[in-house]
Amino acid sequence: MGSTMAAPPAPARHGFGHIARAWIPVLVCVLVIAVESTIYFGADHTSGPLQRLLEFLLHRHFTHPEWWRLHIIIRKCGHFTGYGLLSASWFRAFWMSWPIGDILSRRRFSTHGLAMLGTLFVASCDEFHQHFLSNRNGSVIDVMVDCSGGLAVQLFIWLWMRRRFRD
Repeated sequence: MGSTMAAPPAPARHGFGHIARAWIPVLVCVLVIAVESTIYFGADHTSGPLQRLLEFLLHRHFTHPEWWRLHIIIRKCGHFTGYGLLSASWFRAFWMSWPIGDILSRRRFSTHGLAMLGTLFVASCDEFHQHFLSNRNGSVIDVMVDCSGGLAVQLFIWLWMRRRFRD
């Protein structure tokens, strides 16, 4: 005895819940970056706790010059990773809220471009804000590191989608 059940309705692509699910990750990423952009997350505040944690985990003591170089690398990797995640969340949000249509060419290209513009905008605002803090400085190099992280993630997404959809 087979029962015939209707397929559940497709989720609304433009309802409030759908839009919220698309854009909340972007908001969370921007809020985390905003918090990390404060005085409390400057190198002078993160150096000691990070050094103690790494020395505990590695059972190794770092000299001051060794630690300072490593601390800079850790911070730049944080920029690269954090903005890579932001870039992915921008892509996801634009992809989810973009009208269905030309799924593999112009839409995808535009979505990658918008994700990179969003990443550049937040990175620039972040560094501009840090320019006004006593223990921070705005750095064009940090914007480039941030955008490099975003670009690496966009390249990964592009390659993954190309392979998946056989562009």
